[in-house]
Amino acid sequence: MGKQPVKLKAVVYALSPFQQKIMTGLWKDLPEKIHHKVSENWISTILLLAPVIGTYSYAQYYREQEKLEHRF
Repeated sequence: MGKQPVKLKAVVYALSPFQQKIMTGLWKDLPEKIHHKVSENWISTILLLAPVIGTYSYAQYYREQEKLEHRF
């Protein structure tokens, strides 16, 4: 009951640098895709972006006030 070596075949997939038609589907109709996603999920978009933009605005305002505080 000895172990017998098993030959395995390896398959290697590669893309040719000269054939770049593979990624064209990603960029085709990109503005329409973005508009469709936003129009379907506009409430989720607002709920995601509002806190991010609000936090960023507050941080900028706080930083500006902190800079102005040292002037006087």
